[in-house]
Amino acid sequence: MPGNLVTCLGISTKRMKISRRRLNADGRTTCTEDKILSIEIKRGWKEGTKITFPREGDESPGCIPANIVFVIKDKPHPHFRREGSDIVYPVRISLRQSLCGCSVTVSTIDGKTCNMKITEVIKPGMRKIVAGQGLPFPKNPEQRGDPIVEFDVNFPDSLPSIAKDVLKRHLPA
Repeated sequence: MPGNLVTCLGISTKRMKISRRRLNADGRTTCTEDKILSIEIKRGWKEGTKITFPREGDESPGCIPANIVFVIKDKPHPHFRREGSDIVYPVRISLRQSLCGCSVTVSTIDGKTCNMKITEVIKPGMRKIVAGQGLPFPKNPEQRGDPIVEFDVNFPDSLPSIAKDVLKRHLPA
């Protein structure tokens, strides 16, 4: 009886209501019972982590009740993408910024910001790492993954002929 939960950034408790059949005192007939199961979601748990509640399933005469299993599911974030304990932060920059350099402000998962000054040429899809500010490792919460800045270079749809002439003169062939 798998269910879905949403992971979160901090430790939290989720309460899940289940309905199950329970044996009556006569040992032959059953009744339906509602129960609330509390699940402590820990920082850094990955999608697919299973939480099992032994023998919390339906009862029937002569059978051991089944286990109830919940499976962690990541909830998409509007700005980040998770890769294990790393957080990918996409940043869109102009062609000029990619060739001439720029400063990028990166938001970390806990709401802090980090300024990153880029001086080299940035190619589309290039990544830069900000060490140790990602999600905690599930088995070692003292260690953290990395935020990874992934650059998306916005190429213009067209260029005026004057800009093309300047680029032809100054860019290597």
